[in-house]
Amino acid sequence: MTTVLVVNHDLDVADQQADSLRRLGYEVLQCAGPTAGPCPVLRGQPCPWVDRADALLYDVWATGEAGGARQLIEELRDLHPDIPIVLGAPGMELSWVETKGIHRVTPLIGRANGAQLAAAVEAALAS
Repeated sequence: MTTVLVVNHDLDVADQQADSLRRLGYEVLQCAGPTAGPCPVLRGQPCPWVDRADALLYDVWATGEAGGARQLIEELRDLHPDIPIVLGAPGMELSWVETKGIHRVTPLIGRANGAQLAAAVEAALAS
């Protein structure tokens, strides 16, 4: 079973995403991200939650601001280079997002339904 870590500052959205993924057969872990407390990744340390996941579904606002997302994603890629990331960006496209190379992510623009979430996770796992 594929384990997805859902990281979203909006707990209602995180719960909806987690429920959708569970209904589709994924095991789901949840974290509110750096807005909820100290984040080991932002201190240059590996995250034990990330280590338990096969794929990550991160909200671009997980740090509380879109600008902090770039640093968080780059740190995640550096510390956990083999774990694919789906980066959700509701209503916005991000010019800094890399889809190739060491800091690559699979972007997910807009609010996604369960099938779109699963397709993004599968695309990330395949990359």
